[in-house]
Amino acid sequence: MSVRLPPFQTLLDRHGDDVLAYLRAAVGRHDAEDCWQETMLAALRAYPGLRDGSNLRGWLLVIAHRKAIDLHRTSGRRPIAVGEPAEQIAAPVRPDPEPELWAAVRTLPGKQRAAVTLRFAADLDYRAIGNAIGCSEAAARQNVRAGLAAVRKEWRHA
Repeated sequence: MSVRLPPFQTLLDRHGDDVLAYLRAAVGRHDAEDCWQETMLAALRAYPGLRDGSNLRGWLLVIAHRKAIDLHRTSGRRPIAVGEPAEQIAAPVRPDPEPELWAAVRTLPGKQRAAVTLRFAADLDYRAIGNAIGCSEAAARQNVRAGLAAVRKEWRHA
């Protein structure tokens, strides 16, 4: 069974612009012409063996669609050129109050200093603090409270 097909150039003249418009939408202007050429080469190779010539425009668009898919698949594997990284603007540096806070804690009397440090730097409970500094749980709680009060007082006057 032989199908009467128009010359390939006639096919290009009739439907080439439609295929290019589709490819511009599918892959973007940058890659559309390369993809169009691949589509037309594939169509040219397959054209002599074509068995149905009733919808040549649709046949070309199917080939173009497959070429667009191929391009999308391969674009994920291609390296992308990037420019130099933009210079980042650093946030204004604010003095960290924590070193000053711990400096104030270091001025406390021994048991208060140890109690505050163990409570907030080591996150120990009052029973463990009392065991560590050799006093009762209530005394450890009192040392933490008194130490914090002294630090707050110093910070208010600073």
